[in-house]
Amino acid sequence: MERMNSKWKMLLLTSFALLLMLIKHRSRKRPDVKTTTDWFAPIIWEGTYNRQVLEKYYKRLNITIGLAVFATGKFVDQYLEKFLQSANKHFMIGYNVIFYILMDDFSKLPPIELGPLRTFKLCTVLKQHVWKDFNYIYMKNLDMYIIEHIQHEVDFLFSMTVNQIFKNDFGVETLGESVAQLHAWWYFRHAENFPYERRPKSAAFIPFGEGDFYYQSAVFGGTPREVLAFIKEYQKGVTSDNRNGLKSIYEHYLNKYLFINKPTKLLSPEYNWDPNFRTPPQIKHVKIAWHSNSI
Repeated sequence: MERMNSKWKMLLLTSFALLLMLIKHRSRKRPDVKTTTDWFAPIIWEGTYNRQVLEKYYKRLNITIGLAVFATGKFVDQYLEKFLQSANKHFMIGYNVIFYILMDDFSKLPPIELGPLRTFKLCTVLKQHVWKDFNYIYMKNLDMYIIEHIQHEVDFLFSMTVNQIFKNDFGVETLGESVAQLHAWWYFRHAENFPYERRPKSAAFIPFGEGDFYYQSAVFGGTPREVLAFIKEYQKGVTSDNRNGLKSIYEHYLNKYLFINKPTKLLSPEYNWDPNFRTPPQIKHVKIAWHSNSI
């Protein structure tokens, strides 16, 4: 465990130094979009990173990246096979990858053929009758599996919903301590219209006039420790709201967490675009197509 913690510290420190070296080139390459937050976290767009420099850096570290996905009910038949096939083709090509597939019925698992450096692990979804929200069920289980083994197996971890299809390379430019996805529906809207939780008694409450961006819950990542930290706060928020007779949605808790705990890297809407929308000129290459009509 101590060796793993030391490796994470080295990864984060050197990643920070690398970002400082690259960040000065971002605005010049993409003057049409915001490329850095007010807290100096990079916003990743096509053309704002040097893939060769990043590859040279990360290849030396022999990292492993995890991708956790939750698939139950109709989503297994509709999306799981396409999600895994497209992830195998586009997610972190050339790096060690472990796909963590959380399911409640393994008999529905589609055939899985993975490329080199890729493997998958099946994780049984445990349920209790008091857990009614599927996001809460997923996070409760992911929390358990991160503690049990995931934190010892990967250097970075992404959690994604299954109703997505990778379209282009989703590479190491996305790695960071805490990685948030900007929401395609709300990125081009005014902040006062963001659909934050507005009830003051809710643990997910963000007052009018506050907030940075509206984040998409379909993609969240970072170090296993950071993902675990969010899950713990999410569970605390749900428990607190239940005591007060309130119920908010998972995405509201995520946005509250990221408002307080600023992400160290943000992914532009290119990394999670809704194909039902007309694609604006700022979107150069769609990395993932998010099928919102299935939610």
